[in-house]
Amino acid sequence: MQIDPKAPTLLEYFALLVQSDEQFPLLEAAVSIAQDEYPDLVVQQVLDEVDRLLGRLRRRVAKEASELERLRALNKFFFRDLGFAGNLNDYYDAGNSYLNAVLRTRRGIPISLALLWMELADGLGLNVRGLGFPGHFMVRVDLQRGQVVIDPFTGESLGREQLSERLEPWLRRAGRSADDLALSGALHLQAMPPREIIARMLRNLKEIHRTQQDWQRLVAVQDRLIVLLPHAWGEYRDRGIALAAQGSIRPAMRDLECYLAHADRAPDTGAVADRISQLRRAIN
Repeated sequence: MQIDPKAPTLLEYFALLVQSDEQFPLLEAAVSIAQDEYPDLVVQQVLDEVDRLLGRLRRRVAKEASELERLRALNKFFFRDLGFAGNLNDYYDAGNSYLNAVLRTRRGIPISLALLWMELADGLGLNVRGLGFPGHFMVRVDLQRGQVVIDPFTGESLGREQLSERLEPWLRRAGRSADDLALSGALHLQAMPPREIIARMLRNLKEIHRTQQDWQRLVAVQDRLIVLLPHAWGEYRDRGIALAAQGSIRPAMRDLECYLAHADRAPDTGAVADRISQLRRAIN
């Protein structure tokens, strides 16, 4: 098979997807992340599979169904009939972040399950948003009579008291007082922009690869993060560290020097400057 020299690389394709906040294809961008692990993956085939699921779901829902009836039908279809659930046995498996794998295994983490659930909800005409809840991605459905917050890991609807219980440990670790609970709860029920959702997905993978010291995969994730967030200077630092670990000294120096040029007040600038000096001596 001949490769079209004009075809975009996987990273260029991702860059095209995320270039505009106004027209941001969230599901397509999320699916494309898996191409680092599955370079022959055809993104459109995954999108078509989701469309087929939506077609099955629509046939089960009466046209005159209320919002609440549509929501109940969706949850029954997604969690009971299709069997989607959180991967309790291997939560930190990178495959939980690849939507093609999640569709195959029916197992994932909150954010990957949420993206598939949200796509189906949107196809039913429900007003859904992703929520950047600390440590556990949630979804919010805006109904005429109020809001419903759902844990995509289990399908459970969460009330205000349950959400507060989940926030309290995070507040304690962050050194926040109980007085901040209401404010924090309101903040974390705000919709998360698509760009930030993709960044959260990538940072989940980043942490997995960093922990496993899988530098090649980590660099690939960092490449995407820098395309997605070109002014997130800390991502250049982190890519530089990963590049140095895999022996790519000159590219590592460029990234670390870029970080220093834009983050002069950061507390780690001295340590980064020392690392650059070490790398420079290594190539002299």
